[in-house]
Amino acid sequence: MESVTIEEVVDQYGEDVWKLVFSYVRHEQAADDLTQEIFIKIYKKMDTFSGHSTLRTWIWRVAINHCKDFLNSWYKRKVFPEEDHHFQMMSSGSTVEGDVIQRNEDRELGKAVFGLPLKYREIIYLHYYADRSLKEVSILLNVKENTVKTRLRRAKQLLKEGLVNG
Repeated sequence: MESVTIEEVVDQYGEDVWKLVFSYVRHEQAADDLTQEIFIKIYKKMDTFSGHSTLRTWIWRVAINHCKDFLNSWYKRKVFPEEDHHFQMMSSGSTVEGDVIQRNEDRELGKAVFGLPLKYREIIYLHYYADRSLKEVSILLNVKENTVKTRLRRAKQLLKEGLVNG
């Protein structure tokens, strides 16, 4: 692997890692802090990157594992407040009315996605928002591709039920 600096890694992957982290923790300040911790961890462990996967995949694995550790931590369960945030999807409407309707629908969908259990929310985020293939998602989450497909199907079913009944 050619030599890459931590500055280059942060420049190239920083925003995507922050969005990934935010999808797990749903809190802007925590996402900022955790993203910084992740890049410190990446800097310290850069020499352990073996090249068996892409650098991006390795970084995302580090980020996902760090987020899961945080979510399982005593601090998160006992001290950390949750905020009600949502994904803001890009609007393609060309009219003011269309933009307002699209933003409202995006807000409702984002709220529904954040209401999903983590194992479904992470699949939705990685596949649809981060545009990862099902195979990449299975690698990132260290689960079988069929498990990813099953969780994705269940997540879509839960979202559909939530949006129809919500």
